[in-house]
Amino acid sequence: MTVDEHSVGIVIPQTQYFDQPIELACGRSLKQYELVYETYGELNASCSNAILICHALSGHHHAAGYHDENDSKPGWWNSYIGPGKPIDTNHFFVVSVNNIGGCHGSTGPTSINPDTGKAWQRDFPPLRCRDWVETQRALMQALGINQWAAVIGGSLGGMQAMRWALEYPDELRHCIVIASAMKLTAQNIAFNEVARQAISSDINFYNGYYMDHGVAPKQGLRLARMVGHITYLSEDGMGQKFGRELNTGNFELGSDEEIEFKIESYLRYRGDKFSDSFDANTYILMTKALDYFDLAREYNDDPVAAFSNASCSFLVLSFTSDWRFSPQRSREIVDALVAANKPVSYAEIKADFGHDAFLIPNQRYQDVFHAYMKRVIEENT
Repeated sequence: MTVDEHSVGIVIPQTQYFDQPIELACGRSLKQYELVYETYGELNASCSNAILICHALSGHHHAAGYHDENDSKPGWWNSYIGPGKPIDTNHFFVVSVNNIGGCHGSTGPTSINPDTGKAWQRDFPPLRCRDWVETQRALMQALGINQWAAVIGGSLGGMQAMRWALEYPDELRHCIVIASAMKLTAQNIAFNEVARQAISSDINFYNGYYMDHGVAPKQGLRLARMVGHITYLSEDGMGQKFGRELNTGNFELGSDEEIEFKIESYLRYRGDKFSDSFDANTYILMTKALDYFDLAREYNDDPVAAFSNASCSFLVLSFTSDWRFSPQRSREIVDALVAANKPVSYAEIKADFGHDAFLIPNQRYQDVFHAYMKRVIEENT
């Protein structure tokens, strides 16, 4: 653990058990469920300084700080959550949840189905973003919070934040949407389907019941992650980081040493690491929820009508090199909000790291984010 005066330090995940059934958007229900979450900072006396962090596809509850003194890697958004950072824990009480359907402690495909006594596996119900909002709201009530100062999310997390603004407009004052979209493009859905096919084609997939056989489709999940990771990066970012540098071998004539580019080694490393820590059924479930999301579908495909239900203020951020969730998608959100006469701030951040830019330190990103969150703090004092 690196000593950092701007870190939230060591954090301990918590678990909230819910014994009331939840009706899901698919028409099925969960009789009971658990949510694993972390909190940073202190809830004030009026319970008015709470922030909800919504995670992206492969994210989880561990957004900031460390789990023990030997932990070498902090939470996934450690650069932006902590004392003096944009989401300043000197002022905010931050709640970060692992969504249902996940594989990091909350009820999901690896959990026990109470009706069978066995793991859910592929039988876990399909989910929509609104299901995550409902369970997040249940946690909100359990924590004694009546209104979020802000709901914040990047990518799939930004979709959840927008859904919050429409479903429970009086229960958040600010909605911060980062590198997201009102719905996926056909190209994005195609990438997700390739990833799912990689998983389901694995010999160890067993139609989603691989836990019964004591195996996991690691090769398929590895390939899915490699494909996904390529789409999260930009060509310039990969060029800057790896170029055509070799990890082994050379191009000399007559050499029979195997040539391996650094980018190849990097992708295999990322794929191997991910396949050791993530569940394949969860990956399929999450990508399908991402595909299904369409903010304006039930409003006759009119995003202006959809956003007319919101009563909070918005901050929308995009990144120039993000081609998976391009700035055009964010501008569509902003245009709809302006047409719906909603208060919105927008910034397009110059960055070279593609979709992953929302996770990476960037001075202008930090400055814009910090300035907006300072307004949220001032409103609360």
